[in-house]
Amino acid sequence: MNKEIENEFTTLLEQHQNILHKICKLYTSDVDSHKDLFQEMVIQIWKSYPSFKGDAKFTTWAYRIGLNTAISLYRGTKRKINTVNWDISFENIKYEEYNSEEERQLQFIYAAVRQLNDIEKALIYMYLEDKDYAEIAETLGISEVNARVKMNRIKTKIKTIIAQKGGLS
Repeated sequence: MNKEIENEFTTLLEQHQNILHKICKLYTSDVDSHKDLFQEMVIQIWKSYPSFKGDAKFTTWAYRIGLNTAISLYRGTKRKINTVNWDISFENIKYEEYNSEEERQLQFIYAAVRQLNDIEKALIYMYLEDKDYAEIAETLGISEVNARVKMNRIKTKIKTIIAQKGGLS
């Protein structure tokens, strides 16, 4: 690919990398796994970038690829990430650490969310990102009514998990 496309991709990724960090946070529990998953998602998004037509928002499109990558890598016992050699250098992408004080306060909620199944995690993440139910339904391939019903069940489930753990401090 040419330098212009690489620069465009790098800019979009820098602007929207938090969406990937949040997916990583849902599927990993340590810094190294987080970084490995983030890198793998960037690779998969880069490999798919030539097929990005702009029909959906970049964030929706990247979210789908990132989520599918996370689910594929962390489903069941498959927890080994296969590395890929590539000749493109993304050293210009400024990686932002995700270790703020706010992050520390969210650990309890993340622990509850980690207990959800893959679809529930995806749905709650998009809900927390203020996605409307139409976009959630489109991204997950379910009806809007189904997305609403599932979200209500997930909220109840998270409340139950938090209550069992003694609530937030």
